[in-house]
Amino acid sequence: MTIRVLIADDHAAIRVGLRMILDTADDIEVVGEAADGEVALAQARALRPDVVVMDVRMPGVDGITATARITAGDLARVLVLTTFDLDEYVFESLRAGAGGFVLKSASGPDLIEAVRRVAAGDGVLAPEITRTVIDAFAGAATARPQPPAGLADLTGREREVLDCLGAGLSNAQIAARLFIGETTVKTHVSRVLTKLGMRSRVQAAILARELSAER
Repeated sequence: MTIRVLIADDHAAIRVGLRMILDTADDIEVVGEAADGEVALAQARALRPDVVVMDVRMPGVDGITATARITAGDLARVLVLTTFDLDEYVFESLRAGAGGFVLKSASGPDLIEAVRRVAAGDGVLAPEITRTVIDAFAGAATARPQPPAGLADLTGREREVLDCLGAGLSNAQIAARLFIGETTVKTHVSRVLTKLGMRSRVQAAILARELSAER
């Protein structure tokens, strides 16, 4: 299956570079480009890509707002691409429903793998984010939103799956850890997201890390 990708970044040179990297993958096709969030949203509606590679800082409608609208409309999955020093944008974009986050400094193979994982429904976080930013966010002293009411409705197995999401595991890795089938994992993940009222598994992963920090 070919993964259809839309690239959204206000710098033409970066869009060219991303296209060159993604074009090296036989299973990925870049179907469009956008220089701001408004165009990205319009292109997502018109082209219905599988994944939007989204910069967060763009003129006009920014990437965070565009991400929220694209995911709310179920138009595509979103992979956020930016620099490491924009921590506040990471959290906002992930809570907006982004399926993953990678750095602009990521290697070509890492970017391609991130696109594949997001397209497959697996959340992806850059290792630097997993190790530092998410931990800092989970342990921050600032007020955090109350856990979703649906948290109490999760079964024991669903809580185990939620913990695995917090560890950044893919569906295949969760299946191996819990000794269940990958199809069963997908069912559990879907139920977890539905009960928690969340758009993406990365949102659930952030919640899991927050809960882990409070234990």
